[in-house]
Amino acid sequence: MLKRLTALAAMLCLSTSVMAATMGDDGLHKADWMHDTFKDLREDLEEANAEGKRLMLIIEQRGCIYCKKMHEEVFVDPDIESLLQDKFFVVQLNMFGDVEVTDFDGTSRSEKEIIQSWGMLFTPTMMFFPEEVEEGKTAPQAAVAQMPGAFGKGTTFNMLQWVLEEGYTSGEPFQKYLQRKLGE
Repeated sequence: MLKRLTALAAMLCLSTSVMAATMGDDGLHKADWMHDTFKDLREDLEEANAEGKRLMLIIEQRGCIYCKKMHEEVFVDPDIESLLQDKFFVVQLNMFGDVEVTDFDGTSRSEKEIIQSWGMLFTPTMMFFPEEVEEGKTAPQAAVAQMPGAFGKGTTFNMLQWVLEEGYTSGEPFQKYLQRKLGE
């Protein structure tokens, strides 16, 4: 009986993870906390501010094993998922996509062209923005933090918290913040 209950519990955990990471027609993982927008970053920032949230871009690509790991293992953590849902306005970009994106400086290009012009090399990459972006700046110039690659739950949660706490203005680098938080 105990073996059956253990097996049932394991199957439920696995099915929850798989269900949490749905796949879109573009081959990218989709989550309820992502916003489907016209991908004009100036408008996205306005909408994020109107909702009292921080703008976050997540750059992903079809077949990315690290994106899959983040969606199936990290973003489904209840604390992380809650922060993403309640505190962030998340817009997904496809590293090799053709959808037009308008940068903060007004430049419009396809996803793949604008991401290449930003010098982004890794997926997933999360970019976080302040409430106001100085006119003429591009997304990488305006970003208060970038998180390239897949990280564990602790690092991801603390990055989200550090951005929300505006740690980038305190003089405490994220690495020191993370050390302090993990030590607490």
